Amino acid sequence: MLHRSSLLSSALKTVGTSVSLRFNSTIVKPKTAILMLNMGGPQHTDQVHDYLLRIMTDRDMIQLPVQSRLGPWIAQRRTKEVQKKYKEIGGGSPILKWTDLQGQLMCNELDRKCPESAPHKHYVGFRYVNPLTEDTLQHIENDGPERVVFFSQYPQYSCATSGSSFNSIFSHYRQHSLPKNIKFSIIDRWSTHPLLIKTFAERIREELNKFGEAKRKDVVILFTAHSLPLKAVNRGDPYPSEVGASVHLVMKELGNTNPYTLAWQSKVGPLPWLAPATDDTIKAYVKQGRKNFVLVPIAFVNEHIETLHELDIEYCDELANEVGVEEIRRAAAPNDHPLFIEALSSIVADHLKNGQAVNPKFLMRCPMCVNPRCKDSKNWYSEVCTH
Repeated sequence: MLHRSSLLSSALKTVGTSVSLRFNSTIVKPKTAILMLNMGGPQHTDQVHDYLLRIMTDRDMIQLPVQSRLGPWIAQRRTKEVQKKYKEIGGGSPILKWTDLQGQLMCNELDRKCPESAPHKHYVGFRYVNPLTEDTLQHIENDGPERVVFFSQYPQYSCATSGSSFNSIFSHYRQHSLPKNIKFSIIDRWSTHPLLIKTFAERIREELNKFGEAKRKDVVILFTAHSLPLKAVNRGDPYPSEVGASVHLVMKELGNTNPYTLAWQSKVGPLPWLAPATDDTIKAYVKQGRKNFVLVPIAFVNEHIETLHELDIEYCDELANEVGVEEIRRAAAPNDHPLFIEALSSIVADHLKNGQAVNPKFLMRCPMCVNPRCKDSKNWYSEVCTH
């Protein structure tokens, strides 16, 4: 079965040690600020309710009828259940600590690679928990950099994740004056970057090599990504195709040595979402006689509740025992793998040098977009992001 203790202990160690990196920075006035955007996660169980409340009232993330009333009700109803899950992985999410560590290591590399734009300083901007993006924007303005890069930490773009973070920046500056002496640019997606692909391939090899040689080539590589409502997919959200592109390139990097498939996790509510679900996929393959797996969280760049609890506990421990899996392992997220840090620094370095402040693809709305805020937001970015 899965040996997950090293993944969890590594996450807990990071929770306890890396926070000092962001707050003890010796850089007083960075020349280049990199704002690392993600949804975030509660560091303590007493933050779970507010975290869920922000998610359930964000119409970019989820659309509910009478959302102003139903969203708070769902958040209240789910709080105890979600708190229990966080207690089972050590009491909180390690996502802030991992992001902080990744940012510090990235900036160390950037200072070496790009002395002309140094010093570089990373900032963390979360959508649903502190440090909230709007608060971090004020922090950046107070530091007074010459340039700010909004860097999505979702490699594959979705309107519900990256789009929500970028829209929140637009909403902030619709209510606050935009600094006139700062240049802004964005990195909105990077699902096919060669070093990201190599990182995932290395993480998979690490786990495949733990299987006996006789069965190693028959192990199913099960890529898993957060699911998305079909309603969003049918509007033209690019997320499924970008996840698929990552999977294709990782398998190419591995030499297509193993059978593989892509499944979707973390569905919420009764409406149709992307399928097949990850748990259903495991059950189905066991019935077909395939009982050895490596799970790969292809859309996550660091450990958090959906890797440490959903994948490790609910699937690799509980479900695997229930359905008769022979051996199942979970590839670690990129975390602080040297190849991944090189990926982050290379993505930003190339962005700083290539003269393109915003990806033309980002400025397109989904063909069936029904969100008027997206139109205003993208128009704003087209005006603000200039070199």
